[in-house]
Amino acid sequence: MMAGMTDVLMQIDGRPASAADLGHFVLSNYGAFTSMQVEDGEGRGLDLHLARLEAEAVDLFGVAVPEAALRERMRQVLDGRSGRFSLRVNLFSDAISLRAPDAVVQPRVLTTLSPPASPLTQSLRLQTQVYAREVPHLKHAATFGLTRARRLAVLAGFDDALFVDGEGRISEGSIWNIGFVQGETVVWPEAPMLTGTGQALLQRGMADLGLSSVTRPVHLSDLASFDAAFICNSATPACAVASIDGHQFGPADDLIARLIEAWRSNPCQTI
Repeated sequence: MMAGMTDVLMQIDGRPASAADLGHFVLSNYGAFTSMQVEDGEGRGLDLHLARLEAEAVDLFGVAVPEAALRERMRQVLDGRSGRFSLRVNLFSDAISLRAPDAVVQPRVLTTLSPPASPLTQSLRLQTQVYAREVPHLKHAATFGLTRARRLAVLAGFDDALFVDGEGRISEGSIWNIGFVQGETVVWPEAPMLTGTGQALLQRGMADLGLSSVTRPVHLSDLASFDAAFICNSATPACAVASIDGHQFGPADDLIARLIEAWRSNPCQTI
């Protein structure tokens, strides 16, 4: 339990979410979101999350939510609380449906405050699956495919799923990006995918630690050319990959420590 609140607090446009409001989510998953970790009213990469929400709103609804309004909605759900939390911001509109899909409207804002997510620390065993998210550049609310992919991977004895196309080109994971390491260079896969805020924070901080970064196509046939691999998202700055299918990677403790330092070099931003 979090001090002063129940486990999960949900507000829509700054007011407690009613059953009627939330009923829209049962009937439609047309919308998008961003999710971040906050501490004492601050978060790393807040500018990246705000930029994502603006791009999502324009793409899906035709109208952005003003940044000042988004910040106000975040502050309202935080309500001055100190400590660490997960903060998720969803954009949706009950004016858009399968029967009436053409509305151009500023989306409503659902904010959800919940206990903080713990970063992954144990190296991961990944199973490749031929899959690509629909409209992959958006962090949209249609997560059926991601949940199913993770479920299939775990049931097969792996920790998570890594997505590839029909030619074995690697893109992203279920809820994270993946990076590969050659010497002092991090190689990010080039493919249709969501560019995550965690990845962007690492890219901002790596240069000061002597790590360079490139983006290029990465195929399963290239795995033997890499020294290590890691995953990252807004909750996990970096976590080593132990294996991809049958290919094993060596220990990467020093690399992970450097990447976490690169992530931490980004200052927290006040909401």
